[in-house]
Amino acid sequence: MLELILRTDNLIMIGMVAVLLYLSSFFSGSETALTAASKARIHNLEKNGDKRAIIVAKLLNSRERLLGGILLGNNLVNILASVLTTAIFTNILGGGGLALMSATIVMTLLILIFAEVLPKSYAISQPDSLALKVAVRVNFIVRVFAPMVLIIQIIVNGTLRLFGVNSNSGSWSAEEAIKGAVDLHLEEGGVAKRARDQIYGVLEIGELSVEEVMIHRKNVCMIDINIPSKEIIKEVLNSGHSRVPLYENGQDNIIGVLHVKDILKSISNAEVVLSEIDTRKIMRSTWFVPETTSLVKQLKAFQQKREHFAVVVDEYGALMGIVTLEDILEEIVGDIQDEYDEEITGINKLKEGGAILRGNLTVRDVNRAMGWGLPDEEAVTIAGLVIYESQTIPEVNQTFSYHGYRFEVIKKQRNQIISLKVNKIYE
Repeated sequence: MLELILRTDNLIMIGMVAVLLYLSSFFSGSETALTAASKARIHNLEKNGDKRAIIVAKLLNSRERLLGGILLGNNLVNILASVLTTAIFTNILGGGGLALMSATIVMTLLILIFAEVLPKSYAISQPDSLALKVAVRVNFIVRVFAPMVLIIQIIVNGTLRLFGVNSNSGSWSAEEAIKGAVDLHLEEGGVAKRARDQIYGVLEIGELSVEEVMIHRKNVCMIDINIPSKEIIKEVLNSGHSRVPLYENGQDNIIGVLHVKDILKSISNAEVVLSEIDTRKIMRSTWFVPETTSLVKQLKAFQQKREHFAVVVDEYGALMGIVTLEDILEEIVGDIQDEYDEEITGINKLKEGGAILRGNLTVRDVNRAMGWGLPDEEAVTIAGLVIYESQTIPEVNQTFSYHGYRFEVIKKQRNQIISLKVNKIYE
């Protein structure tokens, strides 16, 4: 038996199998390292001029070619190693089922341990550094196998289309990848919930419009300019706001904005009494913006005009509400409280689960506070979501179930939902 094993032709084939197993290990480890490498770190190294990082970035940008080349090379060496091992056992044990079975068992163990588990375990422990080490060699292999990989891709994509599968769908955007990473760190305790919400706010601000963050006209403090100046000034000072819109002949006709600083400048003159201040002269012009304006565009406009306050109107010019710089910043950093803001948030969490919610709370704010996933594409407020889904104006005590949550109308005033009880449904 030993003499058969030590035959020259068998020793040569054993050496070739060892080399092929090494190549298989290289392919497996390279695949894991390159697919698990951090695109953010590679991008940073690429910006700093690292040539290996530039190659890795190119490979990651053409994943189909990368995986096709690596898998093609891996399968070629594994099949060739299996054929040689079968030949070795045939020379030792003779032809028949015993040689074939022995070759199968030995190659399965060798490939599993030394060409799959071991290299992939090593690669996953340090994917970035290994990806940089193998980048040049893998890039060469991918180029060599490119024509064959292209043919294989055409066949695969054509087969998938026959079954109605789009091979380009399902890829994650950078935003989704960041959100997934942040959520994972939150679960592991590596990041606070408030920090998670702020990161989400930065990522999602581009998707929001002024309409979704504005203060609705129903909740806006407005003053009739035709009442005595003394009363106007008192109302402004008692409102707790630094800027208050002034209207004439109806609240839809906003003619100016009164700033507390301008009032203080006027009354700082000892000779002037409140009743003699002409509010029309000291009020500022009104800045009107469409409700469909994106938050990013409005934020830039606030910065350029050095303004903090704008009146929101619809396509017909009707008053919808107001938006401030603070409203936009709160979408990123969370609620900003000062000494004049009310402490009541409108969310009363219940011991048994769920919460009593004020109807005019935005869906986004509720999701942040409760950690829920209510959809906010079709409705801005919680009350609006219920009305949209039910396609009706609900009555008190009426209950609905949507998107895995149960909504119960608690209080209603005319056609407006004042408060709701919302519970998550656990199956």
